[in-house]
Amino acid sequence: MKVNNISELQIRARYAETDMMGIIHHSVYPVWYEAARTEFIKLAGLTYTELEKGGIMLPLSELNCKYLRPVKYEDVVTIQTIVSKLSFAKIEFSYRVVLNGEIMASGSTLHGFVDAVTFHPVSLKKQRSELYEKLKEMVVTEWPE
Repeated sequence: MKVNNISELQIRARYAETDMMGIIHHSVYPVWYEAARTEFIKLAGLTYTELEKGGIMLPLSELNCKYLRPVKYEDVVTIQTIVSKLSFAKIEFSYRVVLNGEIMASGSTLHGFVDAVTFHPVSLKKQRSELYEKLKEMVVTEWPE
């Protein structure tokens, strides 16, 4: 679902993702962020596979997560994703994990645009100007209320 450049992905918390306390383990959130980011990229009109086949990769350079409230087994959460920053060489995605309208966790990931062969930084604007312009239109600088 897309609302004002926000991608939403629903995930049912699985038993294997819980810890001894019966809550979702902290290591699961980056996996959820990745699934949500993959869905967001589709809003820009392509898949990660197509991007990589086109010679551009997006390695992770930074990950942040703030845990606000516990998510438990079988909770159905919505992972909201936005592009919060974009430059020629980097993109930042921001995430919110929402349960029944309450933010359970928030975070962000920072990625560089690199050549798929050399892993040297590339300018997305030069390599894929149409994609850069589409992503630029999708940037949301702050979450809507």
